[in-house]
Amino acid sequence: MGSKGTIIVTGANGGLGSAIVQNILGTPDLASNYTGVYAVRKAATATKLNAALSRAPANHKHETVDVDLGSLADIRKAATDINDKVAKGELPRIRALILNAGYQDHAGIAMSKDGFEMSWQVNFLSNLLLSLLLLQSMDAQEGRILLVGSWAHNIEDKRNDVTSAYKDPRYPTLYPGVEALAKGEWSRPEEDPTTNSGFRRYGASKLCAIMLCEELASRIAKDPKLSNISVIDLDPGGMPTGIARRAGFLISFVVMKLVLPVVTEISVRVKPNGVIRTPWKSAADAVRACFEIEAHRGEVLHLDGTSTDLLVAKETKDEEKRKQVWEYGLKAAHIEEGDTVLVDWK
Repeated sequence: MGSKGTIIVTGANGGLGSAIVQNILGTPDLASNYTGVYAVRKAATATKLNAALSRAPANHKHETVDVDLGSLADIRKAATDINDKVAKGELPRIRALILNAGYQDHAGIAMSKDGFEMSWQVNFLSNLLLSLLLLQSMDAQEGRILLVGSWAHNIEDKRNDVTSAYKDPRYPTLYPGVEALAKGEWSRPEEDPTTNSGFRRYGASKLCAIMLCEELASRIAKDPKLSNISVIDLDPGGMPTGIARRAGFLISFVVMKLVLPVVTEISVRVKPNGVIRTPWKSAADAVRACFEIEAHRGEVLHLDGTSTDLLVAKETKDEEKRKQVWEYGLKAAHIEEGDTVLVDWK
């Protein structure tokens, strides 16, 4: 039997990414009927992904793709390779594009090879570029683009009260302007040497990512050939993953590796869509959103786990701010005529 479609997962070696791959491998219909393309920074050192794939069913077709999401050139190369394979029939059309990869700094700040603040590039810009480039290879009838979001994007979400990052009067908004976010000129360690500086930039990058979802869904809905593609924003909750590996010993090791794994295994059974969740639970939510629930077309489907009660930041509905972020992203990623099949991309 030929493959029904391709499933692309970015950040496939991370805590959530590898759990998504494991869920796919553990679901007979998906493992046997879909081709997996698993994107990682470096396949040779992708220990979690490689461990999962070592137990893959014999009939699961898959390949691992090296792509540095901090490099626009790397993203373009990976997308070109995938598009070429789809065009030649070597890969089936993309049924699910799961934009899972994430980046978070804490007390420090990092810039990408392209000169952008790393959280902003990985969490927003790379997803903009990858989505636009790969639209030509999407399943135009059943394709779904799922972006892993975060409650951190909404400064008014009470779940952010666990940190003091959003209580500092110097930072009344997560949207000081797209240029300041892109260039890392806002919430810098020199202004705030605590881990809060990085958390704010992470939240702001996720805000740009959700604004991307809104803008992409709106433009896809008006496209004569792509309007059946669904765009989904999934908040996976707080999970014990490697996203905090750049934090200090207390957070990255004691909390994330010793305390949280035990607590989440208990709490997720009591309150499945609670504040903290296990990677396996959020992975199941991601796969469910792409393959089990009814297609949601015309606007973004915002999910908080399995719930549709996600509190979305008001900025995501601000068309002028969304346009600013979109247009800046196009210039930053050097999107030109012919790069995407989306009719209304400018």
